[in-house]
Amino acid sequence: MVLAIGVGVAASMTTYSVFRAVSGDPIPWKSSKLFVPQIDMWGPSGRGPNGEPPDSLDYADAMALMRDHRAKRQSAIYAVAPSVIPTTKGSQPVNVSGYGVYSGFFPMVDAPFLFGSGWNADADAARSAVVVISSTLNDQLFGGHDSVGKTIDIEGKDYRVVGVLNHWNPQPIFFDVSDTGGFGGDGPDLFLPFERGVAVGMPNSGSQNCDAMPTSSGFVGLQQSSCVWISYLVELDDATSVSRYRSYLDGYADAQQAAGRFTWAKNNRLRDVPAFMDFEHVVPDDTRVSLLVALGLLVVCLVNTVGLLLAKFLRRSGEIGVRRALGAPRQAIYAQFLIEAGTVGAAGGVLGLLLTGVGVASVSLVLPPYIAALAKVDFSLLALTLVLAIVATLLAGLYPTFRASRVQPAWQLKSN
Repeated sequence: MVLAIGVGVAASMTTYSVFRAVSGDPIPWKSSKLFVPQIDMWGPSGRGPNGEPPDSLDYADAMALMRDHRAKRQSAIYAVAPSVIPTTKGSQPVNVSGYGVYSGFFPMVDAPFLFGSGWNADADAARSAVVVISSTLNDQLFGGHDSVGKTIDIEGKDYRVVGVLNHWNPQPIFFDVSDTGGFGGDGPDLFLPFERGVAVGMPNSGSQNCDAMPTSSGFVGLQQSSCVWISYLVELDDATSVSRYRSYLDGYADAQQAAGRFTWAKNNRLRDVPAFMDFEHVVPDDTRVSLLVALGLLVVCLVNTVGLLLAKFLRRSGEIGVRRALGAPRQAIYAQFLIEAGTVGAAGGVLGLLLTGVGVASVSLVLPPYIAALAKVDFSLLALTLVLAIVATLLAGLYPTFRASRVQPAWQLKSN
């Protein structure tokens, strides 16, 4: 029984640790206020299942939404992968990853700063050569010291450091689900102004989808095309703001239709971050299936435990009959055997703790590394493992204990 409970609980908690990691809300205090707008710029021929528009924006629509600025905060976002040239003589260029964003991005996502801060709207308009770097890149380039005000060489051009992020790597990557699928990497190395990245021709390193081939080549051709490659995030504080922004998107689509750009009825979407991640199927299907299979195994183990407890308790019918004949109430019999079931559950829980630790350490054998790395053994998981084992065994022991407490003393004394 201890082995059955330990294996069943460990399997369930190992898969739960993975499911918890990939399905968690990366910004729970604010996710209901962050929204992803989708505009149908391709029409019926380019729609996905259920008539869904593209999950990203093309350059023309993204810039139009930024100019209109109908949200409290908003930012167009595109992925970059430039080279940084260290200041140390003879050092090789460092390939990094990051994003072109607007100044509203940092307060919108509550990015934590170790030194300095983000840039302001004036820097966006001026296409200033400023940059926010990660603490990892700061350690690599400046030994972890405050680097605000210093310059770094990005693709042969000097950028002034205005801020250093403090170990920020949200998983899932809620602000760029379209490119990343939600997971992966050690976090972005740098952020620079969106307009600056476009002005210097820093190409998009993320995904891009096209309904038609661009008429011109290169990064400029991508900007002039209807290809979607820009993620977009807006902050809306309340239901009224959400309703107004939906109306704005519909009005924008109507204006594009009147201008002859869209020849189809408006087909926009506005989902908050949790809904958008669900729409994008950020949680891998195999983790859901694994969790259901593991819970099924736990149920099988509990059914087996019910049978073993029932056999164990009823073998002691003679003992129960003597105790009842000597005046022991049914409540005392019930309490005794329920405590025994709880003890079995506690022992199974201890075994489950050990097996859960082994299971979490071994998930990389069956899951992609970037998913397996998210599974962690922490105090809450250990406590839940022990509680689940005890509660499950107590539930499994209810019927056997009830049967044991109903033993008739006269029958047992007569037969013995």
